Amino acid sequence: MGIFQSKAKRNRSKYRADSHVEESPPVQSIQHYSRAHSEAVTYIAALKSDLCVSGGKDKAVVVSNWRTGTALKRFVGHDREVSKISCVYGSNRFFSASRDKTVLMWDLHCKAGSAQKFLGHHLIVTGLAVSPDCTQLLSGSRDNTLCKWDVESGQCVHKVAVSRNLVTHLCWVPGESYIVQTSEDKTTRVWDTRNLQVAHVFPMKQHIQMHCDVSEDGNYCVTSSNGFGGQGCEATLWDLRQTKDKVCDYRGHLQSTTSCIFLPKDTCDTSLVATASHDCTVKVWERDTGACMSSLFLDGSGPLSSLAVCDNASVLCASFNSGIHSLRLEGGRGALQQVAKF
Repeated sequence: MGIFQSKAKRNRSKYRADSHVEESPPVQSIQHYSRAHSEAVTYIAALKSDLCVSGGKDKAVVVSNWRTGTALKRFVGHDREVSKISCVYGSNRFFSASRDKTVLMWDLHCKAGSAQKFLGHHLIVTGLAVSPDCTQLLSGSRDNTLCKWDVESGQCVHKVAVSRNLVTHLCWVPGESYIVQTSEDKTTRVWDTRNLQVAHVFPMKQHIQMHCDVSEDGNYCVTSSNGFGGQGCEATLWDLRQTKDKVCDYRGHLQSTTSCIFLPKDTCDTSLVATASHDCTVKVWERDTGACMSSLFLDGSGPLSSLAVCDNASVLCASFNSGIHSLRLEGGRGALQQVAKF
């Protein structure tokens, strides 16, 4: 790794993308299934080839078959809304963070309550990342702290605090002992998980950094910014190997960009990034040039909160008003179409 070794508004026109952005044509028939959550869906993650895990304002963690739109299991244990979900793809364990200041571990095949509880933060837990071997968990909070946990014992083995570092998201770097962390102080930090020390801080942006993701090869990370009226609202690509400055920005959203993810390399002829925003649009970008390949407006969805890659051609999008949207990448140029919602 180089040198490291507010409430949703109901006025839909406010969120609609402006007319100069070309939007993908609507799908002729969208499958509608029963909602997985009774309220806004706050975060979503892929668990297996046909399963996803979502958290919501209804305090529940739900495992669904995204291919059939069927909610399979509902896990209840948090006292307030779920803020983040983290899991290792292909495993049976997953983790949820909440406004109740706790992190819970769940087992897909367990019928009882949570398998483990992690207590140590004093404010809402807003960042969550689990190691590839599922033995270590990192959590971050608005209390300016990061905690490193032993998964089996539930014990906090290391805790650090950085002034004004109100954590917004955490993401593990594949194949490395590093995590990327975004913050309300407008910076993106790279942490060495072995000693919980800051290994690098990227140049400060002009707006709060809301979310981050790391490419499968561990070479790049992408972060997204809050904003309003097109000011801010961008996503930014960083190179984790040279760490000097951004590679490019992805500009075009009109409201806060709440989620950003790398799409699988074999999805298209070129490397792609997807973003979701409070403006109700999901956009697909050419990674290296910042060109917008497609834009899909999800009518009636309200602000969009989270994206997750399911397979080489499928993306899930969580929304405030209309549950979870199943999207499909069509053709070789990153065109998006909605196929279902649940």
